[in-house]
Order: sequence, then C-alpha cells, then structure tokens
Amino acid sequence: MKLHDESWRGFASDNYSGVHPEVLQALAEANLGHQTAYGEDQYTARLSEVIKEHFGSQAEVFPVFNGTGANVVGLTSMMPRWGAVICSNLAHIHTDEGGAPERVSGLKLFTVEHQNGKLTPESIATQVFGIGDEHRAQPMVVSITQTTEVGTVYSPQEIRAIADYAHSQGLLLHLDGARLWNAAAALGVPFSDFTTAAGVDVLSLGGTKNGLMGAEAIVVLNPKASDGLIYLRKLSMQLASKMRFVSAQLLTLFENDLGIRSASHANAMAQRLRRGLEAKLDSGEISGLRFTNPTMANAVFASLDNQVADRIRAKVKFYDWERAIGEVRWMCAFDTTEQDVDNFINIISEELNR
Repeated sequence: MKLHDESWRGFASDNYSGVHPEVLQALAEANLGHQTAYGEDQYTARLSEVIKEHFGSQAEVFPVFNGTGANVVGLTSMMPRWGAVICSNLAHIHTDEGGAPERVSGLKLFTVEHQNGKLTPESIATQVFGIGDEHRAQPMVVSITQTTEVGTVYSPQEIRAIADYAHSQGLLLHLDGARLWNAAAALGVPFSDFTTAAGVDVLSLGGTKNGLMGAEAIVVLNPKASDGLIYLRKLSMQLASKMRFVSAQLLTLFENDLGIRSASHANAMAQRLRRGLEAKLDSGEISGLRFTNPTMANAVFASLDNQVADRIRAKVKFYDWERAIGEVRWMCAFDTTEQDVDNFINIISEELNR
C-alpha cells in the first residue's frame, strides 16, 4: 500500500529520505530463517568485527534504535548521577531531544557559546569550575557534534585539542555522530583519524540520516570511559529483540563503502545548491540572499526575507533555523538528485525576484 507521492521532494531534513535500496536488500536477506535474539546473532557479531576494523581493536558497539537513545544511554554510561556534560548551546542534546538527557538520565547540561557550531578548549574552560563543590553538578564529560548542528566539520586536530584539554581536566569526550558519515566524506580520512586517534572516548554512530531505517549505535572507544552499557541499554528501552535487523543495516553502510558513497553524494548536492545560488548572486541575477555558515557537508544555511522564505516553502519544504534573522536550513540527502537541486535553485530565484 502506497499512500504518498514519490515524486515529492524536500530540503528540510535528510530524515525525509527513504531507505537506501541496498539497505532494503540487506534487510530482505537478513530476514530469512531464524537468528538468536537480543544481539546473539551473526549480523551483530559481524558488526562488532567491522567496528573494530574501523575504530580499533578496543572498540565495542551497542546497536540502538535512534540518535537520542544513543546519546542519552552513552552519556549515562560515562558518569554518575551527579555528573554534568559541557556542550554547545546549539547541541542537539540541549535543543532537540525533549530534555531526555536531563529527564531520563538525570545528568546536567552546561552550555557554552559556539563558534560556527564548534567548541574550543577555551570555551569549554568557562564551565570547568566548582570541582568538588557539593552545590554544583560536577563537569565530567564534554560532548561535541560531528558534523555540527550548523553543518561545519571539526578537523582531527580540532578534536584532538578538545580531547587533550578535557582529559587534562579529568573529563571525558563524547561525540554525537548523527552525521558522522558526512564528516568522514568531507574530511576524506578514516573514521579512526577523527575519533579514536583524536581522543574521543564514546561515540554515537548515526545511520538513519544516511539511508537507514531506525538504526544507530553507541561505540565505546575507550573501555575505561563507559560502564554498565549492557544494562543501561535495556533499562533505557533501547535493546532490540530482533537486533539482526538493526545490525544488518549498520553493517551495510560499511560494505562496499555505501555509507561514504551516500554521504559524499549528499555533500556534493549541498555544494551544487550553494554554488548554483552563488553564481546567480555574483551575476546579479538574484539578490536578497546571503549564506550564514560554511557549507562543509550536506547542509546549506542562508538568510533571506521571511516572506520570501515562506513563499519558497509553499513549493518546497524546509525549516527555519532562526526566524528572527531570516536564517533557514536546506538539507540534502543520499537520494537528492541534481535535478532536485536545480529545480530548487530555480524556485528560490523566482521568489527572490518577485
């Protein structure tokens, strides 16, 4: 039964895209016969091997259902109940998870100002105080997002600097990798270069935004940084009984470089969108549009008049980012086509010139 128009396209979120055909094929193959439940299956066992190949022999993977679950359960495993997490004031764990980290885990979030979505050792330091003070939640973890909430990408060196500072203060480093594949594609380096080798302790490994259907994972890179995940995942309602279907999806992203291919395509479509609009701005064909953040992965951030944005949105859906300043976000996905982008550029141009 099909209830939607498959020709309808949007630039609101990479979550709008469907499931990659290769992933659907992998699910069909994993569906045959019986496999032991709750992670004692061959697909989860193979995923564990692949994770070690990409992140180091010490890495341990815990598949979960969604990114919020990965973040909340992963962070919970990294600290006692009196612990606090230092994060950007744009961090997904702070702005978009319904208070789950604080309400479900009981942890405290300390936010700091970002620079193009990024934290720095200097910004983190503004919240590293009150150690031993019983009146203040204790800073114990730094959490960064890769790619960031505004589509920028941390370099391995930037992450290393954050990790070194955090560790020097007795803090651990968590990385929210909802779009980790887009970051890897943008950087052109192996995952380990900007995670394990850069000092990340625990990682949330995203998949849903890159062509999967409800499949994410917690990856423990430093065994000393996390405790009790085998129990926390269950009590947090993130343990899949038929885990083979979660693991098979994640596994497929690593096979034949599907994850990198898909993310590279999404990144390229964002670049095409930005370059197409920049060309029109440079030629004077359009005006009233400016870009507000670098386009480093699959997101384009721009500002324009809200009324113009509303007219464009009536034709192609996207989200406001900060309406007070007319800032919008345009996202590309693994299935965004060149024609989708070119059509969107034409619509934007038409409305800007009305």
